[in-house]
This record gives sequence, structure tokens and C-alpha cells, in this order.
Amino acid sequence: MHNNQTISGLKKMKLYGMAEALQQQMHQPNTYNELCFTERLGLLVDQELNLRNNNKFNRLLKAAKFKIPATLQDLDYEHPRGLTRETMTGIMSFDWLTNNQNILITGPTGCGKTYLACAVGYNACSNGFSVAYYRSSRLFESLIIAHGDGSYNKLIAQLARLDLLIIDDWGLDQLSPMSRNDLLEIMEDRHNSKSTIVTSQLPTINWHEAIADATLADAIMDRLLHNAHKIKLKGESMRKIKNGLTQVDQLE
Repeated sequence: MHNNQTISGLKKMKLYGMAEALQQQMHQPNTYNELCFTERLGLLVDQELNLRNNNKFNRLLKAAKFKIPATLQDLDYEHPRGLTRETMTGIMSFDWLTNNQNILITGPTGCGKTYLACAVGYNACSNGFSVAYYRSSRLFESLIIAHGDGSYNKLIAQLARLDLLIIDDWGLDQLSPMSRNDLLEIMEDRHNSKSTIVTSQLPTINWHEAIADATLADAIMDRLLHNAHKIKLKGESMRKIKNGLTQVDQLE
């Protein structure tokens, strides 16, 4: 089969990475002529795998809808906010994710909770895990709408399938009875089968009170806190520091 026919066949089979790699070998014969057949074939397969992995990562990243672009490699460990490299070592390994464990990030406003959650989520996407980021208020708004338009079961099923669900700014608003039930439904589906990251200004000891229903709070917290890694951030707002302002400056 002529090379052009081979390339056309590869494209028909949607092996675009292999087709591109073969074209590259054809255009640079001096670079590849000394390689044996299996070595050249291996290069084609490698490029196909790389293309598919990159395409998958881009799809996962688009679907995640992170609030901010962030990576674990860019985390600031110099600012004294209780975040250390030792703390993040286990998080970077993704053992917690494969073991269906949760991460709870607490701390005052501006200390980097959202950035940290998005960075962990970004790296999860880069390792092939499906992720979705939600601000707490918008998650519950989406569920309310889903109740009304008949798409509730579909949305709950989508949330249950995610490898990692990020719920940001939990506890800022009091939950309605419907939202409490929805949260329990989500946590029940994900318990011991998927991982969840929750960020909050409230310490975890106050989450029970924020749910405002003792029976549902017990059930939700039991599922959320079980096997959870807790990261407690502290200190002055990172946004103030990056703007060159101290807490005193902000008050003046």
C-alpha cells in the first residue's frame, strides 16, 4: 500500500496521531531510515497515545470548569498559612483519589482555598480523572432548577460518576430543606466510591450546625468526614499580600 493510502487509512480509522507521525517520518527520511520496523512503529504508536492523552486532558479540563487556572507546581509555600510541602506530598501522589478519600480545606477568606482546590483538580485531570468544580451556591441552584425541569435524576447521576467533585465556599449560606436532602443524596452516592473536595471558611466542627438539621447533618458529616484529609489554612489574605497591602493598610 502506498504511503499516502496508508495515511488515508489511518485517518479513516481515526488514528490521527499515527498518521501525523508517519508523515513526519516520510518528510524526514534521513532521521528515521536507520531505525528498524518495530522502532518506527513504536514511534507511531507513541504519538497516537500522546495525542489521545492530550485530547482527553483537554476534554476533562473543559468539563471541569475550574474557577481559576492553578497547578500544584505553582503553590506558594513561603507565605505562612499552614501549607507545607510535606502536607501536599500525599495529595500529589493521588493515592487519596484512587482510594476514594475526601479533602476538606478550611481557612479564612483569601488564604488560597479555592486556588488549592483548583490546583488539585487540575492535576487530577492531567492524570485522567474526571472532575467538576462548583461554587456551593451554584451547585444547589443547579439542583433546584433540575428539580423543576425534570433533569434531577440525570444531574445526580452525573455528579455520582465524577471521579472528583469540588464544592467551593461551602457553608456561606444556610441550606434549605431541599438542599440538605440533595447534599445527602450526593454524599451517599459518592461515599467510598468517589472523592470530594470541600472548601469552607467554617471550621469542620461548625459544619454540623451549618446544615441545621441534626439527623441529616449526622448522615452527611459521617460520609464526608470518613477517611478525609483535612487541610487547615490560616493567615492574612493572599490577595492583600499580592496587592502589597497589609491588614492595617486595608483598615485605613
